[in-house]
Amino acid sequence: MNSPSQARILLPETSLGNLDCQPATRYRVPFGLRCIEVVVAGAVLLLSAPVLAIIALIVRFGTPGPVLFYQDRVGRNGKPFRFVKFRTLYADAKLRFPHLYAYKYSERELQGLKFKVLDDPRVTPQGVWLRKSSFDELPNFWNVLTGEMALVGPRPEIPEMLPYYKGEMLRKFSVRPGITGLAQTSGRGRLGFYETVAHDLEYVKKSSVTLDLTIILKTVRMVFLRDGAF
Repeated sequence: MNSPSQARILLPETSLGNLDCQPATRYRVPFGLRCIEVVVAGAVLLLSAPVLAIIALIVRFGTPGPVLFYQDRVGRNGKPFRFVKFRTLYADAKLRFPHLYAYKYSERELQGLKFKVLDDPRVTPQGVWLRKSSFDELPNFWNVLTGEMALVGPRPEIPEMLPYYKGEMLRKFSVRPGITGLAQTSGRGRLGFYETVAHDLEYVKKSSVTLDLTIILKTVRMVFLRDGAF
């Protein structure tokens, strides 16, 4: 069996090749951009090391389970990777709340679907604080160091949601996923599934250095204000 870094997730209905996207095997991140990503991600992880250590202790002794949460996510052109963040859910959440992991939705349900909801029974007491502060996402910078994620781009999707991407929606996967993106600065957790995808597609269409800098500055402001985080 292929490892997540070697395999390719089969994207539904419309291939990325039909959407004029460069094949993943030929894609190279511009050298200058890659240098910036490595410097920024490395600096964040290094400077926040004391905070990371404190959070790790809080998670470790808060509820039983691992400190870090790993999950397969969909990268550029459907290439899967291991996404990492601090654990904010109970370790046995999938066993206790299996209906929340079914990912079976009608079109009507998709219209109002929001993945982050208030009073989520799966979230630990420590996880509530971590999510509101966005500190749970600090380990994402490791995915930036490895090149699997960018600083800015659509948030990485889970494979279970791929069947709901149709036609032009697949353009979301023509770029690397990011730590923050246009959707995160346009409503974040308040957005529904289709609203999030719409913002992601707008980012893909208008992607530029100026837009990335604008998104990063807005993200910093929203993190401090805890806007849309729950």
